[in-house]
Amino acid sequence: MASIRRTLSPVPRAGIPLNGEVCSVASPLSKSSSCTQNYPSSNGFLSSLAASLDSQAFVLGVFSPRTSRPFEKSKPKGQVWRRALSHFFICFMLGIFIGAMPFASMTLSANLMSKHQDLSFEMVSSVGFHQLHGSVSRNVTPSGSRKMQKNVTMESQVKEWGTTEGIIVKSDMQNQSLIQEADLESRKLLIIVTPTYAHPFQAHNLHRLAHVLKLVSPPLLWIVVEMTSQSAQTTNILRRTGVMYRHLVCEKNLTDVRDRSVHQRNVALFHIETHRLDGTIYFADEDNIYSEDLFKQMRQIRRFGTWSVAKITSNKMQAAIEGPVCNGTQVIGWHTFESSRRLQRFYAQISGFAFNSTILWDPKRWHRPTLEPIRQLDTGNDGFQVSTFIEQIVEDESQMEGLPQDCSRIMVWHLYHESSNAFNPLKWFMKNNLDVIASLA
Repeated sequence: MASIRRTLSPVPRAGIPLNGEVCSVASPLSKSSSCTQNYPSSNGFLSSLAASLDSQAFVLGVFSPRTSRPFEKSKPKGQVWRRALSHFFICFMLGIFIGAMPFASMTLSANLMSKHQDLSFEMVSSVGFHQLHGSVSRNVTPSGSRKMQKNVTMESQVKEWGTTEGIIVKSDMQNQSLIQEADLESRKLLIIVTPTYAHPFQAHNLHRLAHVLKLVSPPLLWIVVEMTSQSAQTTNILRRTGVMYRHLVCEKNLTDVRDRSVHQRNVALFHIETHRLDGTIYFADEDNIYSEDLFKQMRQIRRFGTWSVAKITSNKMQAAIEGPVCNGTQVIGWHTFESSRRLQRFYAQISGFAFNSTILWDPKRWHRPTLEPIRQLDTGNDGFQVSTFIEQIVEDESQMEGLPQDCSRIMVWHLYHESSNAFNPLKWFMKNNLDVIASLA
């Protein structure tokens, strides 16, 4: 192959003679270069260029931040972690502050509203006060006509009456709201138990009792118990009363029953105990007459309450009162009119007491000595049945409450109005005596 040679000027090295002379060449790292011999014009240009490059490299080396890094102390890693933790803490607190802003705004708005209402109330009263004094001062000044003075006094009086009436209305509304809240808190569920059966006065008695119960403020539950099955007549009456009710059936065999109303009440007691109804239980027979105030008084009962009952004796010759004798609400004795009943413990009528329903299904709360269910016994006369039933609820008169104060009023009346000659029409329909006797023509 053909070789191409290019003639280049030899690079002078230190200590090597060039054209018989010794020349020293400066290295690139040296600050300056010197030669003992004067170069030609072309070599002088290259040497000046190299010198300028060396000076630029020196300046850059002095002012460059890279060369200063080795001389600076390295920052410890703890400062980096502290900065990161401080940023995290600031962001965390900022997030909590932003999240709490809605709640703070709600409370602030409520406080502002209350303060605004108080301020408005004070402003109204102060305005009325200033208006009153303004009217007095205007009346005292002699300037102006009499008509103007009369108008000013009338306007001030109207404004004063308006402010005072506004204050009275506000106070009355607040008092009414407090009374309503206390009334709602004091209301208890009244559980009215009524045994019934098919007889000539059944519809009359149930309608009369239903009208009284409709006047009682809720909540009220009317438990009506029938024997053997639910009659269509009783169901129809209960549906039209407008009172919340439960229609139960006593499936006791009638051949083994001495007093069916006792077993009907026991069915209602079992229902209350099973469903754990919380309220005040009252045995309201359908043939009694009741005062509306009786049911208001019953809501005050804590454990056991009793009151007097007026009744007509069995021979229908005289009226008698049977029930407690009270000193305030404390029972200190009993009214009785039959000497044969003086051997029983308590002298009360079945419609002359009411008690807390939790006694049936929460014996530990009332410290009952036995856990046996409370039921009425179908033995003895009516007075003995009531006395033995009360003995299962209370121990003595100290656990009773006499109603009303001093037991001074009669709220229940028991009447005998059944007739043995009366008949019970089938499904309450009359087929006879429906002809028109007196026409209007």
